[in-house]
This record gives sequence, C-alpha cells and structure tokens, in this order.
Amino acid sequence: MADVLLSKVRKNYNPAILKDTLRNINLDIKDGDFIVFVGPSGCGKSTLLRMIAGLEDITEGDLKIDGKRVNDVPPSERNIGMVFQSYALYPHMTVFENMAFGLKLKHMDKKEIIRRVVQAADVLGLEAFLERKPKALSGGQRQRVAIGRCIVQNPSVFLFDEPLSNLDAALRVKMRLEIAKLHKELNATIIYVTHDQEEALTMSDRIAIMHDGVMDQIGSPTDIYERPATKFVATFIGETNVFDGTIKSIVNGKVVIGIENGDVTTSGSVTETEEKNTGFSVGEFVTVSVRPEKLHFSAEPVEG
Repeated sequence: MADVLLSKVRKNYNPAILKDTLRNINLDIKDGDFIVFVGPSGCGKSTLLRMIAGLEDITEGDLKIDGKRVNDVPPSERNIGMVFQSYALYPHMTVFENMAFGLKLKHMDKKEIIRRVVQAADVLGLEAFLERKPKALSGGQRQRVAIGRCIVQNPSVFLFDEPLSNLDAALRVKMRLEIAKLHKELNATIIYVTHDQEEALTMSDRIAIMHDGVMDQIGSPTDIYERPATKFVATFIGETNVFDGTIKSIVNGKVVIGIENGDVTTSGSVTETEEKNTGFSVGEFVTVSVRPEKLHFSAEPVEG
C-alpha cells in the first residue's frame, strides 16, 4: 500500500477559460486510509480521481504516490487499481478469465495467476462462480468480479468511481459492507468517489467534501456531521436547520443568538477562552446550523 499526497493541484481544461475545474487541492492520504470524495454533480470529484489514476493531466501542482512524484508517470506504471461505475467485464470470458486477463497481459506465470485469482475469489465469495460468464451473474456479483480483477493486480492504491450507483438500494447496502470488510482485510489505501452522502458517512475513515472545484472540508464522518466548516457542508451532509442572526451574549459558555422570531442558545460548548480564539463577539452576525436531533424548543426566555 502507499501514501498519496496532492499539493496545490489545479485542473483547467481550457486556458482560454479563467475558471478552473479544480483549484488549490491539498490532500494527504495516509497508507491504509479509506477516504471518500463526496459532493454534487460537477464539483470535480471524478476528475480528481482520474488525475490520481493518470487518466487526466494535472495542469499545476504535484501528485506523489509513496513519496514519488508521478505527474508524468503513465497510468500503467502507477500501480493503481480502479473500479468504475460500469463493470466493464468481457462478456465472452468466464469470471476466472476476466479476473486473470490483466495478469496474462503481463505474461505472469500461470501458477501465480491461478493463485492470485483463487485467493481474490475466496475473499470476495466468488469461488462458486469462476466458470460462469457475466450474463449469468447478478449486478452485485459482477461488481465483485470487477473488484477482484483489481485485487489480483496487488495495487498500491484502490480507486473506486461511484461503483455502486448501478445497483438497487438493498444491494448497495450489502456491497457497502463488503467493501468496508475488504478494506479491513487488505489494509488497503482506498480513494472512493460517490454522490451518496450515506455511503460517505458509513464507509469512510475520512470524508473530503467537494464543492465548485475546491475542498470545503476534510475530516472524519463525525467531524463533518457535527462540526461543518461551511454552510454548504452543513446543508449538504444530513438534515439541518440554518438560522442567520446576531450574537446577543456569551455567558458561562453559552452563546445566545437573536434570530427573527426568538433566540437560539448553544449548549455551552464555547468558553471565554474559545470566544477569544475563535473571534466570537457580541453584536457579530453569524449563521447557525442545528441538526434536528439537537434542536429543543422553549417558551421560556433563556437567562443571559
């Protein structure tokens, strides 16, 4: 496995157009991490994944894999395995032949090919299907074959580009569990792209929220959900209530914010020291995000 480091990465498809597709992307993915890129359609998440794979050029910045700069290294030499939204299986080949195809192109020893394919099939529960062709498999089984074809290559990094979007809801849940289990068994470095926030929250070690070509926030699922850095992150991940108002007082760690039809009071997580460090001050205009499960109503005025 390997680390992946992106430093000040930028992508522009047309120099005549000033707006970049991606800009100032800085990301440090540690060996064994499971990180998910999530965001609305057109935010640049699949483009960034393809840049890591070498399928798209980097306009500016550096991409390093295991400490080596790979901007100009062709995809075949990056030791990366990619699983796409479409299964891309050869219909005339058996499961075994599909999984072994890339190894045969490398002229690998036949016994080693068999060992790797059988081992991957065992991990993915495909032992009973090795002689079947793709048309005889379910959608979930076909996706497992696509993952198995990736595993046998022993890549340093696994890239998943919305691999579950073609599956029905029940099968997506099952495959999430299988991919999470696979990550633990292989201790693999996985970079996963999805537009499905539930996938992002339930599968990852870290989430990178992308919006309009930039990364709005990078953090654990808990951090992203409970401490969103921007209004976009708060409203994109989960359900929330957003209020604009003015800070009326900060007493005993509680912040009282006046809104149009009353007050919003925090639970007391801001101390006087934090008030100074974060720049909170009475009279300041703020935007407040409150998750539904954290919201409590009171007809009584709050002291302070």
